[in-house]
Amino acid sequence: MRTFDQAGDAERTAANPADIPSVERRAAEFTARRRGILRRYFHRHPRIMDLVVVAAYLLAGSGVFLNGNFQSNLAEHVVIVLASATVLMFRRDKPLAVLVIVSVFEILNIAVVPTASNMGVSIWFALYAVAIRYRTVVSFALAVVSAIPLAFYMLFLYQYPAEFLTDNGPSAAASTVISSVVILLANIISAGIGASVRRSRTHEAELRQWAVRNSQLASVAERNRIAREMHDVVAHSLTVMVALSDGAAVVVKKDPAKAAEVLDQLSQTGRTALADMRRVLGVLREGAGPNRSPQPDHADMGALIEGFRQAGLPITFSQSGPPVPDDPALALTVYRIVQESLTNVLRYGTAVSRVQVSVVNRLSEGELSVRVSDDGHGTLNESIGTGRGIVGMRERAGIFAGTVDAGPVPRGGWTVEAVLHPAEGP
Repeated sequence: MRTFDQAGDAERTAANPADIPSVERRAAEFTARRRGILRRYFHRHPRIMDLVVVAAYLLAGSGVFLNGNFQSNLAEHVVIVLASATVLMFRRDKPLAVLVIVSVFEILNIAVVPTASNMGVSIWFALYAVAIRYRTVVSFALAVVSAIPLAFYMLFLYQYPAEFLTDNGPSAAASTVISSVVILLANIISAGIGASVRRSRTHEAELRQWAVRNSQLASVAERNRIAREMHDVVAHSLTVMVALSDGAAVVVKKDPAKAAEVLDQLSQTGRTALADMRRVLGVLREGAGPNRSPQPDHADMGALIEGFRQAGLPITFSQSGPPVPDDPALALTVYRIVQESLTNVLRYGTAVSRVQVSVVNRLSEGELSVRVSDDGHGTLNESIGTGRGIVGMRERAGIFAGTVDAGPVPRGGWTVEAVLHPAEGP
């Protein structure tokens, strides 16, 4: 029984590591263009953004000076504001710890200066940093929790300043309730802004990862395509050339004219193989032209079969049904399947007296079938192939949602049958 090619795992070729940083850089540049000049600057200089936040907080805390509300405990207020500003510098690194500390400072601040204009501002900045780092559910929960101590103090311990009350306005009790609700809503809004920014950044990171994965998959697909083409070109050409050289050695003394004809065919096969390899390898060189790979079409089938006949295979070819669709990818798939099948017959078959190649186009059923069969006995030697032959045929057929079945037949011989579905192809 013939030893057939083992269908091993498909070749996995990783993308060139040097290409990945380039892809990431292009994705990062695209994201940067969407940010605008100001946001892009702060994104590149996060510590400067921290200084802007601190300056905004200090400006909010200076309202007590602008309003002229000078009190005996003004020094304590300044110390608390400066301490909160210092802690806010670390909100990017330790957002939870900063949130806890500024929450305590806010209560101390409002207790020291009831007319302070920066009530809750430091908590807003801290909650924004928390929402950037943690999930939305966590950030909103912390927004509510961080509002509880300050709201509790406002409702039960805070003495509403008389200068803030008017004759036509709400009472002190109502004002404290309103202030507590405002504190809660402001915290939720701050967390919501941070969550929105976090979602945008997560989306941008996913886009960058998608770009890298897409580049890797494209590289793997291209390298696998090159591997298939190289296998088909080298395996077919070398097998035919070996068979032709053996035949020339046999007939050179008996029929020099026939030997010269075989040697001419051998030379032509070698030149064709070199040309095909140049086109395949051209894709690896930067700036390669659009004709990156050998593109035989269905019209070359006659030359292919004639070459194998010269190598000694008794081939009969038949085609039924309408003409094969004018699709270069489909024509290349049919050509390579026939080429690989005949190469295996020439390589492994012994005592082969009949090889049949048939192409049946059943457009009404949406199928195109290719069948190559022989009546050889097969070699007893182990396969000298790499296991890529049948795998390559199946990969090619898979482009058109097709299948390939290959194996021995009960009466002896070997059959390869591929069924393609051109309508479901690329």
